[in-house]
Amino acid sequence: MDFQTIFLYLSLFFLSLHFVFATLKHRLSPANTRRLIHLFHLPIKSPIATAVFAREDVREFLNSSIQTVNKENGSDSGSDFDFKTYMVSKAESINRALDEAIPLVEPLNIHNAMRYAILAGGKRVRPILCLAVCELVGGEERLAIPAACAVEMIHAMSLIKDDLPCMDNDDLRRGKPTTHKVFGESVAILSGGALLALAFERLTEADVSSERMVRAVKELAKAIGTKGLVAGQAMDLSSEGLGKNDVGLEELEFIHVHKTGSLLEASAVIGAVVDDILDETKSSEELGKTAGKDQIAGKLTYPKVLGLENRKSLL
Repeated sequence: MDFQTIFLYLSLFFLSLHFVFATLKHRLSPANTRRLIHLFHLPIKSPIATAVFAREDVREFLNSSIQTVNKENGSDSGSDFDFKTYMVSKAESINRALDEAIPLVEPLNIHNAMRYAILAGGKRVRPILCLAVCELVGGEERLAIPAACAVEMIHAMSLIKDDLPCMDNDDLRRGKPTTHKVFGESVAILSGGALLALAFERLTEADVSSERMVRAVKELAKAIGTKGLVAGQAMDLSSEGLGKNDVGLEELEFIHVHKTGSLLEASAVIGAVVDDILDETKSSEELGKTAGKDQIAGKLTYPKVLGLENRKSLL
């Protein structure tokens, strides 16, 4: 993963945590509070992280004395939350659910392409965020699994579309040939549409009230339409080939906030909605994609707007 991608993910991750503090902090158990504290103690520095830590309620929260109790003997427990183990465990749960959600049935070519796109790897950041928020507010994993699968299906669909010749025209994704390179453009487009439809079908299988389901569907739809992902992709396409005098940091932030950040935010919101917590406020081999392709296409990137050294200073 390149430097820019790492920065983007960390920034958006802190934005999602900001949402947790703003709406869910009063419902956190001591055990889950301890987990958040260990996450915040990661040695990460970014403008967004600084903004989060500057909040008075966040500082008080992190500086407060938290103790967990061992249920077996009633004594204090100092065990640490293993973040890596948690991520691996949740990714395995999500992968099993995705595998079951897309069986190899007719039309075989479409389902093969869908499975290829969604089971070809990936960090599962969005669905794990959905599960984590649900659990953070006291919910069970099973409640959020359908929603977690839905956001990952949407993400996979967006990657299929993003890689098409009429979009970013990429040949590699996650170190493998892109879906349209393996199955052809027509099958890739159909499989992306099928994943989009299946996402909402899967989301509605969650065992929640109709009122909460409507809220979850609305959040997901808003995140991927012209107020979210589509808006970011449109700006991304329109900025190609333009110089620094024509586009700048404002346009770049718009792209990442909408194209990537909107679905991350929705993942957290839906994770809370399915537990009824949210109120009305609310190198090519190394990269897994074609190296240097954004620069060749004249894409709007942080190095292009700020210069490589200035971009590094953002961290």
